[in-house]
Amino acid sequence: MCNEESSLSTPLRPAEAKEDQVVPAYFTAYRSLKLTRDARGVLVVEFHSKGGPFIMSAQAHTEFVDAFYRISQDRANKIVILTGAGGEFIVDVDWSSFGDVSDPGVWSQVHDEGVQALENIANIRVPVIAAIEGRAHVHSDYALLASVIVAAEGATFQDVAHFAAGVAPGDGIFTTWSHRAGAGRAEAFLLNPQPLTARTAQEWGVVAEVVPNGKALSRARELADLYLKAPEVTRRNTRMHFIQPLKERIVREVGYGLSLEGASAAALIKSMQAAVDEGAPT
Repeated sequence: MCNEESSLSTPLRPAEAKEDQVVPAYFTAYRSLKLTRDARGVLVVEFHSKGGPFIMSAQAHTEFVDAFYRISQDRANKIVILTGAGGEFIVDVDWSSFGDVSDPGVWSQVHDEGVQALENIANIRVPVIAAIEGRAHVHSDYALLASVIVAAEGATFQDVAHFAAGVAPGDGIFTTWSHRAGAGRAEAFLLNPQPLTARTAQEWGVVAEVVPNGKALSRARELADLYLKAPEVTRRNTRMHFIQPLKERIVREVGYGLSLEGASAAALIKSMQAAVDEGAPT
């Protein structure tokens, strides 16, 4: 009997806290995001494609603008953790889903969403932790907007979506990497895109901690437990203070950068079409 009473009176440890019983409507509104929040307000945002590793698509690009706005406005979110499904962060892009990006109307939407998604992540006013496993090869700028990055030993960072594909890296990838690692390293990284190990990213000051494979999310949860010991206003104001310099750069640079990226994408498509036309039988 004593043992039963002792068991019933023992509070849940932080790692055992149950998920939030009241699920906001926006948690189930997005095809490429799995949102779960425990009773302490730790929100885990998991990028995925049908439950597996996430491939960026036009629909996801659109959804993320609203998703990160909702996340930033929801004061029940006390800590936010960004991670990916299937042992990966973001692995590739479904280019065909975006349509003809040489069309000004199509690129106008890509441009606006690209700016707004980054601004909305930067406007999350609680500590943000990125838990990276596997490949962060597309939109690693999302991770670099976090307060802290925890990366698994086997994690790699790369930019497969821009210079390697024939497009200028203007969507915030240079802004975030140059802010975290320095302009020289960022330029070399983006001009000759090769997988960057978690250890090297740590040496560059981008990654805060390197952990064994499969442990990034659990370590992020431990850090969340630590941060929750501080008063809520202190947590919120610290995030706001730390992100402000990078936020100012995003507002100043990314719209311009995406205009350059759009022009380079249109030029790439034009050159590809010219090559097809030259090879066509007369």
